[in-house]
Amino acid sequence: METALAKTPQKRQVIFLAILLLLWEAGSDAIRYSMPEETESGSFVANLAKDLGLRVGELATRGARIHYKGNKQVLQLDVETGNLLLYGKLDREVLCGATDPCILYFQLLLENPVQFFQADLQLTDINDHSPQFLDKEMLLKIPENVQPGTIFPLKIAQDLDIGINTVQNYTISPNSHFHVVTCNRGDGRKYPELMLDKALDREEQSELSLTLTALDGGTPPRSGTTAVHIEVVDINDNAPQFLQSLYEVQVPENSPLNSLVVVVSAQDLDAGTNGNVVYTLFQGNEVTQPFVIDEITGEIRLKKALDFEATRYYNVEIAGTDGGGLSGKCTVAIEVVDVNDNAPELTMSTLTSSTPENSPETVVAVFSVSDPDSGDNGRMVCSIQKDLPFLLKPTFKNFYTLVTERPLDRESQAEYNITITVTDLGTPRLKTQHNITVTVSDVNDNAPAFSQSAYTLRVRENNSPALHIGSVSATDRDSGANAQVTYSLLPPHDPRLPLASLVSINADNGQLFALRSLDFEALRAFEFGVGAADRGSPALSSQALVRVLVVDDNDNSPFVLYPPQNGSAPCSELVPRAAEAGYLVTKVVAVDGDSGQNAWLSYQLLRATEPGLFGVWAHNGEVRTARPLSERDAVQHRLVVLVKDNGEPPLSASVTLHVLLVDGFSQPYLPLPDAAAAEARADPLTVYLVVALASVSSLFLLSVLVFVAVRLCRRSRAALGGGCSVAEGPFAGHLVDVSGAGTLSHSYQYDVCLTEGPGSNEFKFLKPIIPKFPPHGAVEEIEGNATFRNSFGFN
Repeated sequence: METALAKTPQKRQVIFLAILLLLWEAGSDAIRYSMPEETESGSFVANLAKDLGLRVGELATRGARIHYKGNKQVLQLDVETGNLLLYGKLDREVLCGATDPCILYFQLLLENPVQFFQADLQLTDINDHSPQFLDKEMLLKIPENVQPGTIFPLKIAQDLDIGINTVQNYTISPNSHFHVVTCNRGDGRKYPELMLDKALDREEQSELSLTLTALDGGTPPRSGTTAVHIEVVDINDNAPQFLQSLYEVQVPENSPLNSLVVVVSAQDLDAGTNGNVVYTLFQGNEVTQPFVIDEITGEIRLKKALDFEATRYYNVEIAGTDGGGLSGKCTVAIEVVDVNDNAPELTMSTLTSSTPENSPETVVAVFSVSDPDSGDNGRMVCSIQKDLPFLLKPTFKNFYTLVTERPLDRESQAEYNITITVTDLGTPRLKTQHNITVTVSDVNDNAPAFSQSAYTLRVRENNSPALHIGSVSATDRDSGANAQVTYSLLPPHDPRLPLASLVSINADNGQLFALRSLDFEALRAFEFGVGAADRGSPALSSQALVRVLVVDDNDNSPFVLYPPQNGSAPCSELVPRAAEAGYLVTKVVAVDGDSGQNAWLSYQLLRATEPGLFGVWAHNGEVRTARPLSERDAVQHRLVVLVKDNGEPPLSASVTLHVLLVDGFSQPYLPLPDAAAAEARADPLTVYLVVALASVSSLFLLSVLVFVAVRLCRRSRAALGGGCSVAEGPFAGHLVDVSGAGTLSHSYQYDVCLTEGPGSNEFKFLKPIIPKFPPHGAVEEIEGNATFRNSFGFN
């Protein structure tokens, strides 16, 4: 057995040892029932549930069934009542033949949980067969000089019944010469012998006809008869004598036809025809007998194939008869030797085609194996493939259960093809294979998984409602309803976010839609969670984050912050005539509510009273003189500056600047022509008020200038000389500086000096101190809703 296991290291092998079987059988109590053969079908045998101590109805709930060897049904079980009934009439002689006792083994299998009970049914014999002689007539040739007391063998009668119901006695019809003696064989069978009571006289009676009767022991007894014809012949002194009264021989069951079994030999001391011995089969007809004998040589040969599983022993009676009619007899005991000519048989009792995943040890199949051979030829090894998560467990006798070795995972492997191999230990080894397919049923053990943990979607503002903006996707490794995914929006973390009015999701495919038009300037981005849940029980779910970025559209025109556009009288920019080229006149400050390149602003001079005198820097909106001013240049100038963004298509705005050329800041303010005409037409009272206001202002300005002059002169005396200083008088202050919001990002200082001579008290404009400007072409992005953070002016 160890050698057999070593030859198959690739398979898990389970072998029932004979000692283990004996111990099990000794410790197990099998229930035995008895029933006469030929009982009508449907007859009550026993209440199996009561005998096993099971409750009424437990057989049904636990899936009870009866298992028979070879799947031949002889009994039926009523699982509701527990009654065991006959499925049909049972013929003991067909089922068991000459075997006594005749026991039919069966097992009760409970599937949930798996449990076995051993039981058997013994069929008792009834006297349903009469004795029968195979030959209708027997011929005996008896010499007339045979002495009384001589015994002559007779052929026996066959009776298929057993025990007391088989042949018990032989009788012969009344006559004055012979009587029958009934003798016992070693195997228990009885055979007749004819004994001579009175000497024969051929001249008186040359032949006799008698009737031999065989009687069984049944109630009532049955009988069978045959004719015995006796011929009285002349004197023949010696009967043939066999060299052995018993020949014992073993014949393999796979012996070929016409193979020699044994040679019998008998001697006759007479001479002539009285010494010639003829061999015949004394018992059994030639139709059913698998042997034949050569009547001259005594060779017994095989004429029909032997089957160890059908008949294991033959007792053949051989008669040797000489020419004078005397005969001798011997017995040939033939034992059929088993050879491994039967492959093992596998009988599936129960099979579960579908096994749930994640379950602990689960019974997949229950089956039994059998081999009608004997010895090692009938011992079996049962195995399955090595790389499977299943085990074969022996239960009792030749029953096995196929169970899962560990919890199965349908997502790893949804189906297993298992080959159960049953191999005997004979030579050569024979095997039987049985294939089963086990499907792993799904359990909802996998939550849906999103393809990404976070999604980023971009939506251009001013979109149309119900616009498809993107999709989320989740998959579930389970199957069926456990893999059907439903999508939903999760409550936002920020309760102020009106998510329900912003987006919606298709529950079936995860497509996201914008419910209304989005405005970049109002909401630039927002986040929300989406959930994916399967339809298992209980349902499993997962979450993902979706971030929606609103892409800016060029839907806002530039807005000019300076000069202010509030509809009041325009403000004039004063430029001294002494200004040189590049003199900063003013700066146009504008913002754009958009972002990115949609908020990149550029400036250009659209119209001017005198082209070529002023220029606008394209990237910061600074208005500067393009050349030195001259006396010929007009006093009043009107400039139109166009502010344009870099969007597609670009949007623009324009602003009008009024520039006055002055000789100095003491020069009266020169109104525009339009304003002068309006004043001329104004009411005289208004003119008086304006003149009065101008007078008061002039006086105040003169006082300030005198004060400043006195202070400056004091300083100059202290410094032993006149000089220039930075103006701190009424012109000190700051103009508007837009840092990060407008296009003017630098502060400017102007050096203002007072002339020390007696000719005039006017200010003299010198060149402004201008810091380095950014390289031409640099663009400052103005973010939407920019505000002034600095002011610009004279420092």
